[in-house]
Amino acid sequence: MGAVALPASAADHHSGYPRHAAVYISQIRYDVPGRDDRSNRALNKEWVDVTNATRRAVNLDGWTLSDDEGRTYTFDHVWLKGRGTVRVHTGHGHDTRTDLYQDRRREVWEDRGDTATLRNDHGRFVDAVSWGHDRDHRGDDRDHRGGHRH
Repeated sequence: MGAVALPASAADHHSGYPRHAAVYISQIRYDVPGRDDRSNRALNKEWVDVTNATRRAVNLDGWTLSDDEGRTYTFDHVWLKGRGTVRVHTGHGHDTRTDLYQDRRREVWEDRGDTATLRNDHGRFVDAVSWGHDRDHRGDDRDHRGGHRH
């Protein structure tokens, strides 16, 4: 199966018009191209982009990104610049302003279906994107590549 980079388009279900929160999951690659060999290189091809739609920097310290199984990454001393995006890779690496690393030895995001959930430092829901066959019953929320926003 080829690489899947899922653009995460937000939808405000109250008004029916597309809307982004101040910080949101903007793109996900959960199905890594090539072999799933658990190499650090392969693990770092699996990622989630988190974007700040505002002009002001946002302090992500203590925010979390988690999957359906409860595997959680906690942002530590991270400021996301205004109109900026940070990519959270699964494998090991050196954190920069634009790339963060979970330092895991196994995949996080399930190819067949999962949910990436972003919560703030108070544990409050910020955003989530889901994909997979078990979520097809919510077709009205799906974007054109199979994911949908909560």
